Amino acid sequence: MTLKELVVAYFQYPAIIAYLLLSAAALGLFVWRPAPLMPSLLAVAVAMLAYPLAWYALHRWVLHSRWMFKVPALAATWKRIHYDHHQDPNHLEVLFGALHTTLPTIAFVTAPIGYAIGSYWNAGIGGAALAFATGLLTTCFYEFCHCIQHLAYKPKSKWLAEMKKRHMAHHFHDENGNYGITTFFWDKLLGTFYDRADRPEKSPTVFNLGYTPEVARQYPKVAQLSGGVVTGHPRRRG
Repeated sequence: MTLKELVVAYFQYPAIIAYLLLSAAALGLFVWRPAPLMPSLLAVAVAMLAYPLAWYALHRWVLHSRWMFKVPALAATWKRIHYDHHQDPNHLEVLFGALHTTLPTIAFVTAPIGYAIGSYWNAGIGGAALAFATGLLTTCFYEFCHCIQHLAYKPKSKWLAEMKKRHMAHHFHDENGNYGITTFFWDKLLGTFYDRADRPEKSPTVFNLGYTPEVARQYPKVAQLSGGVVTGHPRRRG
């Protein structure tokens, strides 16, 4: 796959189109109810800094949790937003998160920050709108990097190549680490960063996130939705 082909494929995804349209709407709201320069810059900066930590926390303690599939009301959501992605990491239809889960999360992480900062200058709405737009555009950047990591594209940049290597290890070697997408700062700080040489043994749950046939007998909702439980490498399944 060439870079041009990757870009064309990326911009055809409904989720990306939705993020871009909503970011334009949020920027329009900011123009209508603007905040001064200082709170605007602070809102953008803090939203961008908070995003990697929020992603790390959600990825590690929510998406890789072993409690969501135990709750029938959450099992279908967990299946769609992460289990399916790990079952077959190159399955493009589940590469991007579902909008009904990503949009509230982006808004929750960014908008209150912008509102709080803007409120000191009596511009809470403008600050919230700008922070939300920042979160949406940052998500677009994350998802583009995620495409690079999962599609048949070999990045020329050393930074992108290293990022892809770490993320592929997360998907094909050991899911208990390398939770970052564009940065592994929080992995390094919190002890979840690894090289494959550091963990010679492959995780037996790298493709099922601990939802084994034995677990499925006790908590069957995900298995019912998936038509059973499959194991092993996605390219070697019968």
